[in-house]
Amino acid sequence: MSVEVKVYGTEQLCASCVNLPSAKETAEWLQAALSRKYGADSICIAYSDFQQPQTEEDKSWATRIIEEDLWYPLVVISGEIVGEGNPKLKDIYAKLEDMGLQPVAANTELEKHTS
Repeated sequence: MSVEVKVYGTEQLCASCVNLPSAKETAEWLQAALSRKYGADSICIAYSDFQQPQTEEDKSWATRIIEEDLWYPLVVISGEIVGEGNPKLKDIYAKLEDMGLQPVAANTELEKHTS
């Protein structure tokens, strides 16, 4: 199972997020953290600049970010916002595990007990 985690942002920092990492930096940080926890094959991080959307889905999120004044970086998993402005790993982990993803260490422990 591979899950796409979409990170929306832009080069310009959100006015309320000046002291936080950029959206691109957040995407890179999430790639490292989530790959470590769930394995690189389980997670796909995709960054999208909402000021230059490439797909219809990206255009839809870009419109929402602007019209609803959402904070970015905006982290979306399966169409659900799981982080906004300063995303929390705990919330992202919870969403991924609700979807059935298991931490790599848990898989290793499970295999030990079933072997």
